Amino acid sequence: MTPVDRPEDGDLRERPTRAWVLHPEIRSDPDRRPPGPALEEAQALAVALPGLEVVGGEVVPLPKVHPGQLFGTGKTDELKARLSEKEIELVLVDGPVSPVQQRNLEKQWGVKLLDRTGLILEIFSDRAATREGVLQVEMAALSYQRTRLVRAWTHLERQRGGLGFVGGPGETQIEADRRAIDEQLTRLRRQLDKVVKTRTLHRASRAKVPFPIVALVGYTNAGKSTLFNRLTGAEVMAEDMLFATLDPTMRKVALPSGEEVILSDTVGFISDLPTQLVAAFRATLEEVLDADLILHVRDISHPQTAAQAEDVAGILAGLGIHEETPLFEVWNKLDLLGPEEAADLRLAAGRRDDVFTLSALTGEGLPALLEAVAGAVTEPREEVTLDLGWAEGRKRAWLHERGVVLDESETESGPRLRVSWTARQKARFDRLE
Repeated sequence: MTPVDRPEDGDLRERPTRAWVLHPEIRSDPDRRPPGPALEEAQALAVALPGLEVVGGEVVPLPKVHPGQLFGTGKTDELKARLSEKEIELVLVDGPVSPVQQRNLEKQWGVKLLDRTGLILEIFSDRAATREGVLQVEMAALSYQRTRLVRAWTHLERQRGGLGFVGGPGETQIEADRRAIDEQLTRLRRQLDKVVKTRTLHRASRAKVPFPIVALVGYTNAGKSTLFNRLTGAEVMAEDMLFATLDPTMRKVALPSGEEVILSDTVGFISDLPTQLVAAFRATLEEVLDADLILHVRDISHPQTAAQAEDVAGILAGLGIHEETPLFEVWNKLDLLGPEEAADLRLAAGRRDDVFTLSALTGEGLPALLEAVAGAVTEPREEVTLDLGWAEGRKRAWLHERGVVLDESETESGPRLRVSWTARQKARFDRLE
């Protein structure tokens, strides 16, 4: 290399990996998403992963899924020529790809391939910052990898079982790898249990100081973190990027009424969120289960905002959010709409008590939302006397954790408690076993 050709110190960074995004439009799937917006979202996901140069993408119509390599032979050859022409090194398939399909396509195309779940796991792995987040992502990734172990080579058999020629093959490399993954998952669960216990203690200590909890939920990139920063003055990362923030953040907020609440910013949801991630992040999402009010933040300017709202509602239902927990819809990003469209949305929201239009970026509409939040969390309380049995220690502990016990005495049959609680707290108490 001549002195002229030698790169400067700032140019020694690795060249980004050239990536191509494919969205298979499976015609036989009744639940398929509109292909155009789906491809755009998949490309936005790819852009969110550092080190990638997203060269482009395309929708691939599929009458049916081919079990061996997802696409038909002709389409596979056509895509191979295109990938070779554009010097693609990584193909991202916006949908599920079986281990066999992945292996065959990688061999056919000579590139690395990731499906939707793998891509989301990569993003989460890059973004997780807290100890809990790192453990959860690692568990999800291992659970995913466990399903990707494909028997590709017979020489990976470790030893022969039995005596002489009677026994079959012994432990294969795949079985050994699966066992190693299971052992690692067990270690991670133990570590995560300790972190979850700490989170539970924090949650219990917050319950003793009876601040209502307001949880922000919504599709990824709906503007939750921007709204959180606007209300709390925090500096949570907020960018026009999918999954800009992962780890939950909680701050105390003083409402105009003087009431104080705990505001919780949670991980964003997405359609077809990998089941491994839902399970791994359940401890984090339990903050939503304990919320006194849920604010469902929607990017009302997005063309698929209704479909995104359905995805969020489905995940909340799967988490076990109960109907008695109040939920407000926050139609965010009014600043991205034209004057007439914004006026129509304000008019539509004005007909409902649980919908609020605003722009978290400019602050428009925030006073009305905060006033409604104050009204929702300041619920009327009722004083009642409860007689519990000696065996109902869990119920007694629950009442004390919520800070609703005014007085306690003992009777022959068990503790007698005078409590002051809201109708929602009573409903939760009634569901305890």
